Amino acid sequence: MTTVDSVTAHFARHSRPHPPPHPPPHPPLPRHPAPLHATRGHPLPAQRLPRLPQPLNAFNATSEDEARALLMRCLSSPRWSRRVAEHRPYPDLDALLAAADEAAYDLTPAELSGALAAEALPELPPGAYTAARTALSAAHAAYEARFGHVFVIHPGDTAPGEAVDRVLEGIRSRLTNDPEEERVVAAEELRRLARSRLTGRLGAAGHRTTRPNAPAPGT
Repeated sequence: MTTVDSVTAHFARHSRPHPPPHPPPHPPLPRHPAPLHATRGHPLPAQRLPRLPQPLNAFNATSEDEARALLMRCLSSPRWSRRVAEHRPYPDLDALLAAADEAAYDLTPAELSGALAAEALPELPPGAYTAARTALSAAHAAYEARFGHVFVIHPGDTAPGEAVDRVLEGIRSRLTNDPEEERVVAAEELRRLARSRLTGRLGAAGHRTTRPNAPAPGT
């Protein structure tokens, strides 16, 4: 090859267009964070179910008609039941009983008569003997003839075996009252019975719920 041919070949090699550079690689895709349960160890325990509502919570949440129906079984007075139901919700049983007491103190004579008319005779224990039943029937008849309504009494802490004697003693002692005095005593016994019935339906352990008088109609 001549010198001219060598120079020509040299320029030919260096004058070729260079191939385009390779495109840069795609940037790496962002990495998503791992799920929480994969980075925090064991998953959290399932949430506990809420406790079922207690009777007082259910009473606070129920409709006014249902609340008043329950209250009427404790004391048969429409105005009393309406007043107690309207003051819901109650934070605890003591607040409910305080409201029930306040409304019971405000019963008019006509409302007291209606509440007394809805009461039944005191219940006798199953094993009451015949002579006791006869004596109680006679005492009740004398009481109703004098005062025009059934005898009502709250049992307090009376044991079941002593219920007959307590009722008989109560009737005999109260027969000496004049009608106005006895209405005051009967109203107080109705108030205490209403408390006992409310406690039995909505209350807590430790409260006595036994009662000698049957609840108002509708139970």
